[in-house]
Amino acid sequence: MAQAVEEWYKQMPIITRSYLTAAIVTTIGCSLDIISPYDLYLNPKLVVKHYQIWRVITNFLYFRKMDLDFLFHMFFLARYCKLLEENSFRGRTADFFYMLLFGATVLTGIVLLGGMIPYVSESFAKIIFLSNSLTFMMVYVWSKQNPFIHMSFLGLFTFTAAYLPWVLLGFSVLVGASAWVDLLGMIAGHAYYFLEDVYPRMTGRRPLRTPAFIRSLFADEPVVAARPANVRFAAPPVDDDQFRR
Repeated sequence: MAQAVEEWYKQMPIITRSYLTAAIVTTIGCSLDIISPYDLYLNPKLVVKHYQIWRVITNFLYFRKMDLDFLFHMFFLARYCKLLEENSFRGRTADFFYMLLFGATVLTGIVLLGGMIPYVSESFAKIIFLSNSLTFMMVYVWSKQNPFIHMSFLGLFTFTAAYLPWVLLGFSVLVGASAWVDLLGMIAGHAYYFLEDVYPRMTGRRPLRTPAFIRSLFADEPVVAARPANVRFAAPPVDDDQFRR
């Protein structure tokens, strides 16, 4: 059993494995009181005035207490992050990292701007960890890129992947979780999907082109073209002139 888990872990692509490891270690560390969540949550004042820059990153690593909700999000992270990196972003690790960076930036910006808007500022002020939202963004992007895959929810009913974010949103509401967190992930995911997939087809321009300095951080995976089996190549044509000489 342990060997199977080890093999499953080692076979994960680099970004998925790194994010999953950081999230589990951070959440377990907080559960064991090794790390304090108060040192991780997003606080604009502490970031700007006290230069606690790490909060911009660490708020995406903590998934609250270890309960059923934590297990659900670890499953979503391990599954859909892996599916995106292995399929849609295969051989494009830098592009996948840039997608996560874009999503984290959009989510952070929404929360900061929302905290300045009357009537909704209190709701946004309660969102101090964006890890669930970033995970939900990946689910949304995957569902948009694979809309016709048939799925089942707990064996109760079937649907296509295009409706997966809405099904999970409804489930969150039923169990009493905040819908804001999932909605933010859907907004960030749709922003990426539109700018990366829809807008380029409409205009021929790609605004989310991965910067060169990010590409330099990741080595491109070589694309190997397999030679078809049982294929014989004809001998090169013979020049008749060489025999005349």
